[in-house]
Amino acid sequence: MLNSHNPSKMITPANRVNQISEYYFSKKLKEIAEMNAKGMQVISLGIGSPDQPPHPDTIETLCNESRRNDTHGYQPYVGIPELRNAFATWYRKWFGVELDPAKEIQPLIGSKEGILHISLAFLNPGDGVLVPNPGYPTYRSVSNLAEANLIEYELKEENGWMPDFEEIEKNDLSNVKIMWVNYPNMPTGTPATPELFEKLVDFGKKHGIIIVNDNPYSFILNDNRLSILQVPGAKDICIEMNSMSKSHNMPGWRIGMLASNPQFVEWILRVKSNIDSGMFKPLQSAAVTALSTDETWHREMNIDLYRRRRHLAEEIVNTLGCSFDPDQVGMFLWARIPDNEVDSISLADKVLYQARVFITPGIIFGSQGKRFIRISLCATEEVLEKALERIKTNLKNNK
Repeated sequence: MLNSHNPSKMITPANRVNQISEYYFSKKLKEIAEMNAKGMQVISLGIGSPDQPPHPDTIETLCNESRRNDTHGYQPYVGIPELRNAFATWYRKWFGVELDPAKEIQPLIGSKEGILHISLAFLNPGDGVLVPNPGYPTYRSVSNLAEANLIEYELKEENGWMPDFEEIEKNDLSNVKIMWVNYPNMPTGTPATPELFEKLVDFGKKHGIIIVNDNPYSFILNDNRLSILQVPGAKDICIEMNSMSKSHNMPGWRIGMLASNPQFVEWILRVKSNIDSGMFKPLQSAAVTALSTDETWHREMNIDLYRRRRHLAEEIVNTLGCSFDPDQVGMFLWARIPDNEVDSISLADKVLYQARVFITPGIIFGSQGKRFIRISLCATEEVLEKALERIKTNLKNNK
């Protein structure tokens, strides 16, 4: 029996927990939920979660497969062969990249999971990781969880949001294991180029650094779909992650993949197989159907629809006195705030509290985003028009 007179020993979390904080959107969405509970009806233009459904055939496959008696058990850690084959066919069709479905592809429960698995597979505590600023916050937080040494490389507007390799090489790269890249870029919308991918492959080989390209945005408002694996020899030093969340309107389904050389894939599988127990088979079967979706559907969902929404988002940022690069791609609009605004958080909060519209401050992606905001295109034209009207009507001194 415990002695109730002795004070309990204080419990503390692992040191790694103190290196990270709750995800920005997790915290902000709680605040928005409280505002909505008070009847404020906040319009959210913050999250990149597609609001349209997948192709009807994809949903039909999920329903049909879920009714079967033999699809509810544990599945292979490597995914069903049909899914790996479908990913290989998809890469051949859209990117012109040949992949061995048995050895060079690993399905994932979303690419966010892949960031963790890759980090745990390659990083020892203290190993260096090159992380973009601005960049997807998960690269930073997962690197901290892996107890890696973060080395930021700055993406600057004046350099077209491209890595400055000369500047990066001023760092001690002797212990760097991974470089995270993301083109088409989030949050800036900078498109990928063959020249950039060639430079990245050369840089990785020169320094013995694994280049991981996170590539979920190549279909959105973008006719020039590129993969880093198109570069000859890229598989020797590169890993590419892809996701069905954006390209196929399946964010909540949590289906992604990574591709690389067989050795990298096998090492990552060692980690993954000790963490999860495979993906629900009907989801995998539905993903096979989705990956065969034709050009007409992609044109309607990923180009035409987002182009109409983009025009309205541009009106919103113009109303806020912001400026932007019209050549950016992806499902967001990245815009520089006016000089008279303190910073992106100040402007985002003003829009939230005065107009009841939630937009994302660029500072959450790194210090290089301090003077920028990001607007999601994952809202209907009606909702975007309503947000525009609220801002015009309620925002004070917006220019």
